[in-house]
Amino acid sequence: MDIHQLIAALPLDRGARAPLFRQLYAAIRAAILRGAIDPGAQLPPTRQFCRLLSVSRQTVLNAYALLSAEGYLDGAVGRGTYVSLAVPAPPAASAAKVPEVPAMAATLLRPLPARGQAMVAAMQQVAFHASALCAFRVGMPRIDHFPFDVWARLEGRRRRRPDHHFGYGDPAGFLPLRELLCVYLKASRGVQCTPQQIIITSGSQQALYLLSQLLLAPGDAAWMESPGYRGASGPLRAAGATVFPVPVDAEGMDVAYGEAHCPHARLAYVTPSHQLPLGVAMSLPRRLALLAWAARAQAWVVEDDYDSEYRYTGAPLASLQGLDTAGCVIYVGTLSKVLFPGLRLGYMVAPPALAEPLAQAKALLDRHTAIVPQMALADFIAEGHFGRHIRRTRDSNAERRAVLLGAIERELDDQLACGPADSGLELCAYFRGRHQEAAVARAGLERGIELRPLGHYAQPEAGSQCATPAGLLLGFAALAPPEIEHGVQTLATILRGRSLY
Repeated sequence: MDIHQLIAALPLDRGARAPLFRQLYAAIRAAILRGAIDPGAQLPPTRQFCRLLSVSRQTVLNAYALLSAEGYLDGAVGRGTYVSLAVPAPPAASAAKVPEVPAMAATLLRPLPARGQAMVAAMQQVAFHASALCAFRVGMPRIDHFPFDVWARLEGRRRRRPDHHFGYGDPAGFLPLRELLCVYLKASRGVQCTPQQIIITSGSQQALYLLSQLLLAPGDAAWMESPGYRGASGPLRAAGATVFPVPVDAEGMDVAYGEAHCPHARLAYVTPSHQLPLGVAMSLPRRLALLAWAARAQAWVVEDDYDSEYRYTGAPLASLQGLDTAGCVIYVGTLSKVLFPGLRLGYMVAPPALAEPLAQAKALLDRHTAIVPQMALADFIAEGHFGRHIRRTRDSNAERRAVLLGAIERELDDQLACGPADSGLELCAYFRGRHQEAAVARAGLERGIELRPLGHYAQPEAGSQCATPAGLLLGFAALAPPEIEHGVQTLATILRGRSLY
């Protein structure tokens, strides 16, 4: 094809959002790379180019400037513009096969190494929410309750008055925020710490990843509650650890079972204040037994205190960390359940000797968490908004929890037996009949509700000793009472239907 014909046929979409010079640049570059315009070929003068495509001369000049800057074109005033001889021509046999707009390869250039495969596989079983909120989504706080107008004002104030903190900061986090969290954790959770022991993270998930990478060598064993939070077992697997499932009963993790079958584990992950998903609290004898084992084995205990602010029958339970005298407990907290998940702020409270290594590991990962949200949160706490928001949200959650419990008692008392309901954002409910979790969950999706089977939380390595009765985890905090009522009625229709089985 003559170069003038080729230029006239270059695809330009005048209704697209991309500027015409960007489109022209991309079209010429693609033609050069696929061999439609040869190295050394002279391009038409800009004025002629304008007539061929009915574009302004400035559009052509801008496109030429980009192509020249990237090495595709050579030229000088009075000499003309040429395709650079440094651009290699594509192989003749394959030139005709190259599409006009190169498509991304559907397969990897080369297989992922074992470490990469482990990272991908580690989180494949973790559910991610992309659809609109519906009953009975788990792990979601009531977002519409959050004072976003206050938050926007606090962030805006900080952005209008930038200071040295807007440069690179302490990997451990904004010190005023760590000082305020220290006061809050001591008063509300019985955590024993100084601000220097607190490391701010981009959500608790980053904290779990850092701990797994820093504290475990490939092949090290780690205790994991089964059923338990799959988002925590993922980082352990990605670090190359051997996940050892430990059963959970009415008193929490069965420490005696773990010690009898895997005494040399290097780490134990627990949710002692509100076990996910069963909702039980770890008893004091179990807490003391876990700490005694960890001290003897020189093992780390990761205490994930993900939603302890929401306890509806008395004050929040004291942390496991507050009982630790051997320096083996790392306390992990999140603000996703208290504020909103999209904020991505969490924190760790590390034993003093571990705080600096964790801060250095955090620096390696992402230097430090975004500073403006940390500043806004510090102001949010200091001005009293944090405490008021927790109290108001706790009252709202308690109301919605009561609606769910009442609806289940009224509509599903013969089908579901509720587990502990004194804290958290979800309710564990066991089937009274012989229902199949997967079939019930599928039927729920077909009818517009999300039903998370308890079996989702079982660890793949778990045997019969870790078996959990069939049931569901039902989230309620993010749902308005009418949505909860409708969801329970839909669930009642499903569980009483005969077509499922």
